Amino acid sequence: MGGVPGPAATSFLDLSELEHHARFQRHVAILYVPGLLQTEDYARAVFSYRLPELTDEEVELRIRHRKARQEITIPYEAVIHEAALRIRVGDRATSRVQLTQLLEFSEADHVTLRVIPFDLDGFASAASTMTYVGGPVPRLDTVVRDAPHGTVLIDSEAQLNTYRTAFRKVESASLKPERSRDLIRKLAQEL
Repeated sequence: MGGVPGPAATSFLDLSELEHHARFQRHVAILYVPGLLQTEDYARAVFSYRLPELTDEEVELRIRHRKARQEITIPYEAVIHEAALRIRVGDRATSRVQLTQLLEFSEADHVTLRVIPFDLDGFASAASTMTYVGGPVPRLDTVVRDAPHGTVLIDSEAQLNTYRTAFRKVESASLKPERSRDLIRKLAQEL
């Protein structure tokens, strides 16, 4: 099959290109565990609920792409809302394995994982999922936003400053990494 890549292939290429040149990544997740931290079963469950529906072949393509992207070695910071950790994507076993994998990822030297707990007072910035990819120079930074119509890449300096500020606020409101791991362990034990 030759020709021009379809929209999914183009967004895969864009994301892969961004990550290849990235110096760091920061992610804020509200409803789902970030893609770079997902197990295959969790990712399969996420993709199976997607609208418009995907064929089995499209789901498997996305899972292979996601799995290949998990080989990151650059600094990666993720701030995950407790809601994303509690929502059962798939079944109970899928959720338990996902939480266990998060704990394993959080032990890596280049990964910082923080959780925004439900009981945090005065936190209003938790409504926006984003991936902030740091380019070779700050002017090449890009924010990746998933939208119903596809992936949106944001690279204007004014918008990047807004997202930099948003990430700092979210990060400062989240639990420290060790307390975040404690909460994830507790949630895994409850399953």
